[in-house]
Amino acid sequence: MASLDLIIPCYNEEEVLPLFYSAIQKTIESITDCGVRLIFVDDGSRDGTLRLLRSYASENEQVKYISFSRNFGKEAAMLAGMRMSSAEYVGIIDADLQHSPDLIPQMLHALTDEDYDIAAAKRVDRKGEGKVISGFSALFYKMINRISDADIEDGAQDFRIMKRKVVDAILDMPEYNRFSKGIFSWVGFRTKWFPHENSKRAAGKTKWSFWKLFSYAVDGIINFSTAPMKISFICGSFSSFVGIIYAVYIFVRTLIFGSDVPGYPSTICAILVIGGFILLSLGILGEYISRIYMEVKERPNYIIDETNILPENRQKNQN
Repeated sequence: MASLDLIIPCYNEEEVLPLFYSAIQKTIESITDCGVRLIFVDDGSRDGTLRLLRSYASENEQVKYISFSRNFGKEAAMLAGMRMSSAEYVGIIDADLQHSPDLIPQMLHALTDEDYDIAAAKRVDRKGEGKVISGFSALFYKMINRISDADIEDGAQDFRIMKRKVVDAILDMPEYNRFSKGIFSWVGFRTKWFPHENSKRAAGKTKWSFWKLFSYAVDGIINFSTAPMKISFICGSFSSFVGIIYAVYIFVRTLIFGSDVPGYPSTICAILVIGGFILLSLGILGEYISRIYMEVKERPNYIIDETNILPENRQKNQN
């Protein structure tokens, strides 16, 4: 019989976990040709999430959990789950029920009976989102697909099921600064997309504010493209060229007509514009250097405080 490990990242999900656990159990009962194991990853929750996971694990031997020493972020949680997985198929689903467990049997069918390596969900609409967030999201997908070699599907979600070879390819990318949407796309493989309508959280509050989403988008662009540095270089070169031409013009005009004092306001404006551009360029360069700095330090992506997964049941690719 085939096997499936479902990775469920959790951060302060005490309110929604009972609802999710009940829903996922119903889905598992409908899957008769594949053994399913649940791997919950507690990302340093401050509520009763870990207490619930311990309870589920004591009642069901197919429930496994990993608890971090602090909040390391969803990227670290997904990575930990994949490293701890050992099944033939590996899935990722959120605990807030915005990802419908009812899609799981269809996704499994695409991998077992069709010639696909990945079955993933993508949003068909952005109902429930503000116009600002929706607009920036659409702009992000257009931008990153133009400036990087990662072809990210518009509306792609982390909700997916992958074959073991796909997971192994992802784990072969040991980078510290991770952007899973880009990594999932970069490794390639045949993907079947499942349209998925946006749903509200069943309970609890979202952890994603506009600024967190904006920061995540910037991370994606920096991690998968050097276009910002190229744009900075082109603009800097153009600015220098214009400055040289203008300097020659001033020099020739002074030789012919003599020196004139007026021009103080325009000089100040030019200094402010050029100074702002220099600071922007330094900021872009600093973003790339900071990522190199973090990669060189080779810090772990996460620290596990507690888990009930035995070493022999873990995937071999552990870092």
